[in-house]
Amino acid sequence: MVPDDVRKEILAKVREFHALAHGDCPFEAGKTRIPYAGRVYDERDMQEMVNAVLDFWLTLGPYGDAFEEKLKSFLGVSEVILVNSGSSANLVAVSALCSKEIENHLRPGDEVITPAVTFPTTVAPLVQNNLVPVFVDCELGTYNLDASLLDEAVSERTRAVFLAHTLGNPCDMDAIMDFARKHELFVIEDVCDALGSRYDNTAVGTFGDLGTLSFYPAHHITTGEGGAVVTNDERLARVARSVRDWGRECYCTHRTRNPHGECGRRFEFEIRGMSGNYDHRYVYSNIGYNLKPTDIQAALGCAQMEKLLKFIEARKRNFGQLHAGLEEFEEFLMLPTWSEKAEVAWFAYPITVREAAPFLRKELLLWLEEGLIQTRLLFAGNILRQPGYRDIPHRVAGRLTNSDLVMRNSFFIGVYPGLREEHIAYVIDRFGKFFRRL
Repeated sequence: MVPDDVRKEILAKVREFHALAHGDCPFEAGKTRIPYAGRVYDERDMQEMVNAVLDFWLTLGPYGDAFEEKLKSFLGVSEVILVNSGSSANLVAVSALCSKEIENHLRPGDEVITPAVTFPTTVAPLVQNNLVPVFVDCELGTYNLDASLLDEAVSERTRAVFLAHTLGNPCDMDAIMDFARKHELFVIEDVCDALGSRYDNTAVGTFGDLGTLSFYPAHHITTGEGGAVVTNDERLARVARSVRDWGRECYCTHRTRNPHGECGRRFEFEIRGMSGNYDHRYVYSNIGYNLKPTDIQAALGCAQMEKLLKFIEARKRNFGQLHAGLEEFEEFLMLPTWSEKAEVAWFAYPITVREAAPFLRKELLLWLEEGLIQTRLLFAGNILRQPGYRDIPHRVAGRLTNSDLVMRNSFFIGVYPGLREEHIAYVIDRFGKFFRRL
């Protein structure tokens, strides 16, 4: 048994190392890069990860349990299934709805309404499960799925809506959920950009059947790589865990010490067409994968959750300062909009160069980047313009005019908690200098 004081000494050294190697760097305007996003961490994050390493529980374990409980409490859901990325969360969510264990499950050829302005891994699971995405245009300003187009998109094959809350900005969940209930559709919410956002005082990700999260370093909290599926449906949660865990039927956890499993019947299961019994841990009821994160990642997630509310407030503050500073340039720029019912935990600040502007988006982006201000385009833009998605089976409802405009003229800049007032002031000043040159 290793004495506790040895562990305490190691963790004290980690704190000392963090102070020496990872302290804040001074900001120098025009010399310090301003990222669009990034991980924000302290000695507590590093200590928890080292603590997990010392326990050497490499696969998902006790820290995973704790992280799931913290997420349940924060979101107000009954089920959280940790996975190794937000992309995997989307794959698990869609695949769970395709499972034969789910009543009225999705089948190949079924249609799923989804926005054309999107991140690729919102669409990829639909393609991989032989579903047909039905693309609708976005709203300018929110860049979310235009809910007014849903009635035009529905058909006798429509079975689900898969939406994303773009850059943290909640969709019109009143209209979307009314539509889904009317047509008896499943709803998946991609909340990878929107942890902490609320619509009508309800956390996004909890309106539909399933929600998905990402803990990539750019997002609201990070575990390096990582993500989660959330739901209030126990059956969906069990199937989602099965898909995540190789497709196996057994739901025993690492806490189980009973050799007969949590069900008490581990060695009493039968396989159709085979005589005798089979170990339930090796019964596979779904097509699945190994998409689990490690306990080391979950340890970081636990520490990050302690800072999440402060992170959200910093994002809101940075967004507000940027918005106030850029309003004078609305002659040239379309600035973001949001619903009165939305409380937005912003991922980033979206901007669209107006069609009548006397400059191209490229000119403004180069000006910002040369000033060491990172920019990013609005993900894939119109996904159907992307080489890998041009020829997928799909249907388009109406025209994708706004989606094409976004692809030509939109971009975003950062509001993440690592930015301070001096960073934001420099960004606004850099925009001003660009427009004074026109």
